[in-house]
Amino acid sequence: MDISLPLQLLGGLTPEQFMKRHWQKKPLLVRQAIPGFTPLLPRAALFELAAQEDVESRLLSHGQRGWQLKRGPFLSRSHSKGKETSPGSSGHEAGGRGGPSPRSALPPASRPDWTLLVQGVDLHHAGVHELLQQFRFVPDARLDDVMISYASDGGGVGPHFDSYDVFLLQASGTRRWRIGRQKDLSLVDGLPLKILANFEPEHEYVLEAGDMLYLPPRWAHDGVALGGECMTYSIGFRQPARGELARELLARSAEEAAEALGDVAYRDPGQPAVSRPAEVPAAMFDFARDAVERALRDPAQLAMALGEVLTEPKPHVWFDPLPEDAACEASGAVILDRRTRMMYDALHVFINGESYRAGGRDARLMRTLADERQLSEQQVARLSADARDLLGQWKEAGWLHDA
Repeated sequence: MDISLPLQLLGGLTPEQFMKRHWQKKPLLVRQAIPGFTPLLPRAALFELAAQEDVESRLLSHGQRGWQLKRGPFLSRSHSKGKETSPGSSGHEAGGRGGPSPRSALPPASRPDWTLLVQGVDLHHAGVHELLQQFRFVPDARLDDVMISYASDGGGVGPHFDSYDVFLLQASGTRRWRIGRQKDLSLVDGLPLKILANFEPEHEYVLEAGDMLYLPPRWAHDGVALGGECMTYSIGFRQPARGELARELLARSAEEAAEALGDVAYRDPGQPAVSRPAEVPAAMFDFARDAVERALRDPAQLAMALGEVLTEPKPHVWFDPLPEDAACEASGAVILDRRTRMMYDALHVFINGESYRAGGRDARLMRTLADERQLSEQQVARLSADARDLLGQWKEAGWLHDA
């Protein structure tokens, strides 16, 4: 991607200008960011996704009983035809021991004030995955997924704020957004979702199909569907908390450190007799601190752990490996599976939570694969035999495919 070229997606700004002026700073409203945009998958297909066990989905409704939240999977309307079940009721009888868990049926589209949220649709639909690629002027390390919100008339999730950046692309119907720089972040008590108690909007916009609104983290917003049949695509970004990232890095580093540091044991030949036996010896604290410092002293080790954490697939993601008798050699053009996360740094290539040392021409071509998500037949042919063998292993695992 040429980051110096103006993009209609960004209202005529170049990616460089957008990142400098708006990213993590201030909102941007773009009318007709994608002119003539229509939903990449119809309502029925979205509902079918919400019925799958490996897809994260939520159903929110607001009525006489206040806010209600149910988690998927859900019975689609085609599977519950003739059964008028409320968002909080079971779509079928629960099975006995070892049987299927009860599921709620989605409400009819004619019922107002409900919203279906389907997470990670880019992992399951090629067109939505391609849409996500348009936002790769932001590092892949920050790119998360595309969530699709389907709402009936009046549907929404209430005024709230997110801790991450988001592009809100209107796919169909109309939605009214109210946004503001919220200082009072107190929430309404006793609700199953986080709704601001004292929302103070500063701006209001009505978005139609093709319009897009960018919001930095902690900008409060409230979106309400107008007239029903409203679909919004939310392109979200990862923003790991420091504590969360430290926990993941330490866990990854611990295994490598145990091997690198060996089995040198704590020794205390000068330890005197003690009158307070429960007190931790200062020498043991120094020994422990030295062990941790040694484990984190190698920058390459920490970089390797970071790349593995950033490319680790989400828990509900799995791949489709090839049959044992299938040909797994990589001899022609290849393309990464849309579920694959691949990144690199100066010394390593990372893919789906694994890391590899790389240098020379192989490293350059592997970085091209990560950036472009594909390699031509000519590029594959330039790889070493070991690198092509590695591609064959990834192909066998379902991480990449023949292009």
